[in-house]
Amino acid sequence: MTENHRVALATCSVLPELDKGDQPLVAALAERGVTAEPAVWDDARVDWSSYDLVVVRSTWDYSARRDEFVAWAKSVPTLLNCADVLEWNTDKRYLRTLEASDVPVIPTIWLDPARHLSKRAVHTRMPAFGDFVVKPVVSAGANDTGRYQPVSAESRALAIEHAKRLLDGGRWAMIQPYVTSVDTAGEACLVFLDGELTHSVRRNALLDGPFRPTQGLYATEEMRPFTASAEQVEVARKALEVAQAELGAREPLLYARVDLVTGDDGTPMLMELELTEPSLWMQLAGDVDAFGTMADAILRRL
Repeated sequence: MTENHRVALATCSVLPELDKGDQPLVAALAERGVTAEPAVWDDARVDWSSYDLVVVRSTWDYSARRDEFVAWAKSVPTLLNCADVLEWNTDKRYLRTLEASDVPVIPTIWLDPARHLSKRAVHTRMPAFGDFVVKPVVSAGANDTGRYQPVSAESRALAIEHAKRLLDGGRWAMIQPYVTSVDTAGEACLVFLDGELTHSVRRNALLDGPFRPTQGLYATEEMRPFTASAEQVEVARKALEVAQAELGAREPLLYARVDLVTGDDGTPMLMELELTEPSLWMQLAGDVDAFGTMADAILRRL
C-alpha cells in the first residue's frame, strides 16, 4: 500500500468539487492509499508544489485564456498530461500534423488572422455545397462553433460574420464540411487510459444551426456505451502513435480520448484528439473498472 501521497485533480472554479463523472476517482485513489483532492487551476492560493502529482481533469474554462492556462501548466512541477502535451493539443492546428502522417481527418480550410482577410476573401473559401462548420482553433465543448448551409444566403452571411468575428479578434478559424453521419450515428469517442482502450461511447450531435453562445461551460451532451469497430480502433491508435511521436513521449499518455466520425464512404475520420481535459465517461465503461484502471495508472506514476 502506498501511503502519504497527495494528488491534485485540477478543475475549474465552476466545478470546484470536480465534474460528477470524475468524483469517484477520489475514492478509487483512496483505496490505494493516495489522498486526492480537487484544486482549481487558476486559484492563486493553491501550492501546486505540495502535491506529488497533479492530474488535469475538468479545467473546462481554459479556452478563453489559453495562454494563461499553458503558462500555469508549465509552472506545475509534475503534471499529467504534461504541459508540452497540453500546449500542443489546445490548438487544433495539431490536426495538420496528424493529416501529414496519413491519419484520416476531416478536410479543413484554415484561416490565419495575420492575413487580414476581407469578407469577400472569407466567402470564397467557404464550401459551395453541403453544410459546413466554422469554429476557432482554440475552443472546447462546441463553444464559438456553428453549422451553416451554403445554399442559404442568410446562413452564408452568418457564417462569414462568424469567421470574421474570430479573425478580427486575432483568432485562427477553421472551416470543415459537416459530416452528416453525425446526425444519425453521433460521434464515436474512444477512451484510452494508460495507452489501452478501456471503453467507447457515442455522443449525440451538438450542432443544429448557426453559432449561439453556449449556456455554461459546454453544450449539453448525451452519451451511450457502444463497441468500437476494428477500423475505428485502428484510426484511433494511429492518431495516438503519431501524437506521441510528435511529442517525444516515452510512455503512454495517462489519458486520451479520440473522437471519430464516419465519412460518406464509411471510413472513420478523426474529429478531435482530446489529450487535455476530456470527459472520460468512466461511469459508462460497463464491465471495465475504468476508475480503478485510472487510479492504478496514477499510482504507477507516483
